[in-house]
Amino acid sequence: MKYDVAIVGAGLAGLVAACELVDANKKVVLVDQEPENSMGGQAFWSFGGVFLVNTPEQRRLGIKDSKELAWQDWIGTAGFDRLEDEDSWAKKWARAYVDFAAGEKYEWLKSLGIHFFPVVGWAERGGSLAGGHGNSVPRFHIVWGTGPGIVKPFVEKVKKAMKAGFLDFKPRHRVDEFIQQDNRITGISGTILAESFAQRGEKSSRLGIGEFSYEATAVIVASGGIGANIDLVRKNWPERLGTPPKNMVCGVPAYVDGRMLEITEHAGGRIVNRDRMWHYTEGLKNWDPIWPNHGIRILPGPSSLWFDAEGNRFGAPNFPGFDTLSTLEAIQKTGYDYSWFILTEKIIEKEFALSGSEQNPDLTNKSIREVLKRILPGPPRSIQAFKNHGEDFVIAYDLKELVDGMNKLVGNELLDFMKIKEQILARDREMDNKFTKDLQLTAIQGARNYVGDKIIRVAKPHKFLDTNNWPLIAVRLNILTRKTLGGLQTNLDGAVIGMNGEPVSGLYAAGEASGFGGGGVHGYRALEGTFVGGCLFSGRQVGRYLATNK
Repeated sequence: MKYDVAIVGAGLAGLVAACELVDANKKVVLVDQEPENSMGGQAFWSFGGVFLVNTPEQRRLGIKDSKELAWQDWIGTAGFDRLEDEDSWAKKWARAYVDFAAGEKYEWLKSLGIHFFPVVGWAERGGSLAGGHGNSVPRFHIVWGTGPGIVKPFVEKVKKAMKAGFLDFKPRHRVDEFIQQDNRITGISGTILAESFAQRGEKSSRLGIGEFSYEATAVIVASGGIGANIDLVRKNWPERLGTPPKNMVCGVPAYVDGRMLEITEHAGGRIVNRDRMWHYTEGLKNWDPIWPNHGIRILPGPSSLWFDAEGNRFGAPNFPGFDTLSTLEAIQKTGYDYSWFILTEKIIEKEFALSGSEQNPDLTNKSIREVLKRILPGPPRSIQAFKNHGEDFVIAYDLKELVDGMNKLVGNELLDFMKIKEQILARDREMDNKFTKDLQLTAIQGARNYVGDKIIRVAKPHKFLDTNNWPLIAVRLNILTRKTLGGLQTNLDGAVIGMNGEPVSGLYAAGEASGFGGGGVHGYRALEGTFVGGCLFSGRQVGRYLATNK
């Protein structure tokens, strides 16, 4: 049987493209190497943050945002510097995406039944000049229902199309190559994998039991990035960030392996910006892992003190939640692959959140009662579980005891108690006045001018060595792999560009496989809420193009 479109990957980008196609009565085959219960891919596991501009939620909180300000932030963050080549389509995608985020994106999501938590988060705050990196205002809109809430309407539409006969879904089908005829991609072929009873996110087997081949007028690659392929991450690691970390934890399941990128490249597609990637610096080793080497990211407020492995406090803009890439670079320059937060109980109970739908059952399950418990004393339940069971936490009622515990945890004596104490004392002395030269304290005061931060996100400034604010807490932070910022270069229709600069006939890409559009819509840095959003937008773009032009 010949299909109008074959889609490789049943993650969010692939689902969105499929929905656009079946709305136009196109015949679609959707294949994925994972079991059916993994439909939705990595988006299912996400915190559900979406980058939106000038929304009712923002305006209700007194946030003045605009498309012009968002574009200023995007350009200052992306740092596009390969405009004659690798960034040529990426910047065009960025412009189109910001227009989308400031335009029809909000109402489109609402029309699908997607709603948002009323408090808008402020991610990647920058810490430089107005024209530099970071969000000038809060734009991180948390979906009510987190990742599963984003995925649900698209999964439901796909399943409805399956029943109606417009879409065939083939789980446990691993694509190994494209079918080519007369310099055109005309289908996909590969291996049928043995049935797997692995739970969502768990590593599944790769035992082959058969072969398949499907013809299609067009093929969309929506297979994700390389985040779980540590060897490939190290291979592509940029020189500007120093030597790749010896130890990293994985923020994505094992199926995010980068296979289809190599296969597509062999078929003539061009991969650009390989050296651009987005890995977090606040990773925890999951005490209750789902996938191999499972890491969880702390979504920190701005108050924790951040120290390198030798006990030196980081300076601006390397404060919690301000500039991920700058902090990664600073950590790598130390020669160690970990760093430390030191904080108080008052900070952890208000400022710590964990990325991931499974770490936020109140938001994921849409329980208003459970969400309201976040304002009660004490950390959220998932944070308390990491305090109780996670290997990266040290808790003490004495600073000397805390530092000794930190050294014991990593098995060295790099941290000097008096050196740590003097730095914390110096910071605490700045608390005696409402004004300060400490830029982190200035940033905290600025953050609390935003009502959302003051109410639920940023602790009231206090002295760390005041015993009324204890216990003291130290957290070892690991480098956590997450997103591929580069990828298959695509034009604004999602067509994959070949080495000759022309589209590869019949071949398209969306989502992380395409660098979320154009081979790297983010440039060097992300503003957050733009990964899920990039899958939505790129899947929609290519789906709508093929729905009307093929």
